[in-house]
Amino acid sequence: MTAPDISPPPFLPLVAHPLRWRLLSELAASDRRVRELCAASGEPQSLVSYHLRRLREVGAVSTRRSTADGRDTYYVADLARCRELFTAAATSLHPGVSPSRSTERTERHLAPADVLFLCTGNSSRSQIAEGLAAHLSHGALRAVSAGSNPKPVHRNAVRVLRTRGLAIDGLRSKHLSEFADRRFDSVITLCDRVREVCPEFPGGPRAIHWSVPDPSREPGTDDETLAAFERVADELAVRIGFLLEELAAPSTPTQEEHHHVR
Repeated sequence: MTAPDISPPPFLPLVAHPLRWRLLSELAASDRRVRELCAASGEPQSLVSYHLRRLREVGAVSTRRSTADGRDTYYVADLARCRELFTAAATSLHPGVSPSRSTERTERHLAPADVLFLCTGNSSRSQIAEGLAAHLSHGALRAVSAGSNPKPVHRNAVRVLRTRGLAIDGLRSKHLSEFADRRFDSVITLCDRVREVCPEFPGGPRAIHWSVPDPSREPGTDDETLAAFERVADELAVRIGFLLEELAAPSTPTQEEHHHVR
């Protein structure tokens, strides 16, 4: 009788490789360029690029051309795809250990946090992110947005916010200098260009970069580009959802705490 195949799902040995896990962990925190991943891992570009390609083959990582420098590429972790792959791996062991997938965020307490979303014009992406963050966190994220070169709020950004039931009263573009003296827990850049000119903020907030395409650059009329705004809103909702899960998760125990619980 032939023994059943009990090999682990291919995704598990793929991400169990120390360098691939390090790269995926870096990208889970922020979109990165390859040279930044090389610096973080201490490995040469040829090796880093090889392992990034392996992660791209299963859809765990994707790429986006930088809008600041077309010669640069940002690597992006697809956390939703990673969740699917980990869930499938758990289910292959036993259906009973498959994590239940819920569209609702867990009811763990989310401490208030101040977050600044930045893009160049503060007309589209950062406005949508500000609205979604406040809504999805039920106000726990005190979110604001600004730009390095503010432009009027795009009417499609207003339409997207309105169709999702989000407040649009008082929407206005703001220059990032308006918040120069304010302390934030996190500063999230949504535009490759603004990342290059983002100033230091008091208190050393966590710097996160999400390389999100500018929907206003899509060709066509405003009505024709509305779909691009919807795609950006969908992506931001997913990213913000994972950010909230991270903020709601219990702190990782220190080595001393591990010692006491053994």
